[in-house]
Amino acid sequence: MFILTEIWTFFATYILQKAPYMVGFLTLLGYCLMGKKWYDTLAGTLKAIIGMLILNAGSGGLTGNFRPILAGLKERFNLTACVIDPYYGQNAVTAGVEEVFGKGFSQVMTLLLIAFIVNILLVRFNKLTKCRTLFTTGHVQVQQAATAYWLIMFALPGLLNNDIYLMIVMSVILGAYWAVGSNLTVKPMQELTDGAGFAIAHQQMFGIRFGYWLADKLFGDRGGKRKIKKVGELDMPGFFSIFNENMVCTAILMTVFFGIIMGIIGKDFFVKTGATKESENFIFYCFNTSLQFAVYLAILQLGVRTFVTELTASFQGIADKLLPSSIPGVDCAVCYGFGDSNAVTFGFLAGLVGQIVAILVLIFSGSPTIIICGFVPVFFDNATIGLVANEKGGLKACLVIPFLCGLIQVFGAALIAGWVGLANYGGYLGMFDWDTVWPAFTWVMHYAGYIGVAIVVVVLLAIPQIEYLMDPKGYFLITEDYEAYKAHKAELAAKKA
Repeated sequence: MFILTEIWTFFATYILQKAPYMVGFLTLLGYCLMGKKWYDTLAGTLKAIIGMLILNAGSGGLTGNFRPILAGLKERFNLTACVIDPYYGQNAVTAGVEEVFGKGFSQVMTLLLIAFIVNILLVRFNKLTKCRTLFTTGHVQVQQAATAYWLIMFALPGLLNNDIYLMIVMSVILGAYWAVGSNLTVKPMQELTDGAGFAIAHQQMFGIRFGYWLADKLFGDRGGKRKIKKVGELDMPGFFSIFNENMVCTAILMTVFFGIIMGIIGKDFFVKTGATKESENFIFYCFNTSLQFAVYLAILQLGVRTFVTELTASFQGIADKLLPSSIPGVDCAVCYGFGDSNAVTFGFLAGLVGQIVAILVLIFSGSPTIIICGFVPVFFDNATIGLVANEKGGLKACLVIPFLCGLIQVFGAALIAGWVGLANYGGYLGMFDWDTVWPAFTWVMHYAGYIGVAIVVVVLLAIPQIEYLMDPKGYFLITEDYEAYKAHKAELAAKKA
C-alpha cells in the first residue's frame, strides 16, 4: 500500500501537475498502444515533452515580461485591486481558503483527481454522453480546481461539514465542465487547423465557441452572400505591408503600446525594482523589453510545431484502444501555429482595449472592486478568440469580438471576485469562462442549493447532446475522418443552396 501511495504521489506531483510531462506520458501511452518500436516511441515522447517545454518557455517569457509593467501600473496609480490572472487567482485561494472556510488547500488536488476521472468516464462512454475530448493541460486543471473549490464552497456552505459529499459535488461539476467545455471547441479547432486532431482545454472554452458563433452570425459569409476580409488579406499600402509579417507586426505594435505604458510608469520604478540600471538608457530599455514580446511569441509557436504532431499522432493509439472517437484537449497556445498568425496580435490588442475601457468605467463609477488586467487573460483569451473569430468572420470579427470579451473579462471578474470574497486576497482567475459560465453556476447553486447543483450538471451534460442532434452524421465524423466530414459538410451546404 505504501508503494502504491508513493507511486501515486510521484505521478500526481511530477506528471499530472506538469503539462509537458503529462503530454509526454500521453504520447508514450499512445505509441505503446499502437505498438511502435521503442526508439520511435522514445523519440516521439521526447519531442512532445521538449515541444511543451519550449511552449512553456514562450508563455512564461510573455507573462514574466509583462508582470513588472503590471506592478508599475499598480504603484504608479496607487491602486489596491484584484489582479485577474490564473496564478494570482490560485494564490488568492491558497491564502484565504483556511481563513474563510477552515479548509486546507491540499483537498484541491483530491478534487482534481476525482474530476479528471469523471472527465475520462464521460469520454470513455462518449456514444452515450457525446463527449469527445480529454482535458490534458495539468497546470490549468490545478488553477481551475482551486477556483472551483472556493466558488462551490461559497455557494454551498452546507457541504463544509461533509468532505465526501463536498468532493463528489465538486468533482462532478468540474469534471463535466472539462469534458463539455473542451468538447465545444472541437468544431472551431478542426475547421481552423484543417483537421489537426485536437481541441482546446483551457480557460476560455465556452468563449471560443461563443466567438466562433458570433463571428459567423454577425460577420460570416452566410453561404457566400457576404464577403469577408481576413487579417491576412489586408491590402496595406507602402510600408504598411510590413504588418503582413507576423514577427514584424508584433514587434512594432508591442513597442508602440508598451513603450507608452513604460514611459508613463517612469524609469524610477524600473530602477527601484532592479529591472534596469540608472546608467542604462531608458528608451533603449523600453525598446528592448517590447521586442521581447515578439521573441517569446516566436518561441511559443516553435513549441507548438514541435509537439503537436507527436501528441495527435500518438493519441490515435489511445483513441483506438481506450477512448474511441476522442481527441486530446490541449493548451490554447497550440492553435497559434494555425490560421492567420497576425490575428493573434490583433485579437490581443482589441481585447486589451476592451479591458482598459472596462477598468476606466470601474474607476470612474466608484466600483468597490477595481480590476488590474493580467497578461494571461488579456493575451491568451483574446488572442485565441480573435484567431477563431478571424477565421470565421474576418478582420471585423477579430477586432469586435475580442473587444467585447475584454469588457466581459473585467466586469465579470469584478462582480464575482467581489461577491465571493476573492478580491480581498488580491486575485481571481479572471478568464472568459470564469467571468461568465462559472459566476452563473455559482449564482444558481447559491440560491437554489442542491436543486441548483442538479440544474448545473443537467445543463452541462445536455450541451453535447444538443450539438449532436444538430448534426448526428457529422458529429463523430469530424474527429474520426476529417476529409469525410468536409465532404459531408459540402453536401449539406449544397442541399441548403
